[in-house]
Amino acid sequence: MATGTLRYWAAAKSAAGVAEEPYDADDLGAALAAARERHPGELVRVLQRCSFLVDGNPVGTRGHETVRLAEGGTVEVLPPFAGG
Repeated sequence: MATGTLRYWAAAKSAAGVAEEPYDADDLGAALAAARERHPGELVRVLQRCSFLVDGNPVGTRGHETVRLAEGGTVEVLPPFAGG
């Protein structure tokens, strides 16, 4: 099982109530499931609209359970942004 950091941005940060927290999971699906359990409510809804970067690489449309997490890695949780 890999450990690393979930880093929340904008609405995800507000919904989670923290800027970042550790993950302990083998894949992105498991890490997000654990985050939903820790932060039921608004974060669950926000995560449905987010995109994700795993160690700087976009996840895109891949199934979250297929995205392996590395030891010491970082998952960026990015809600839709407005403006530019």
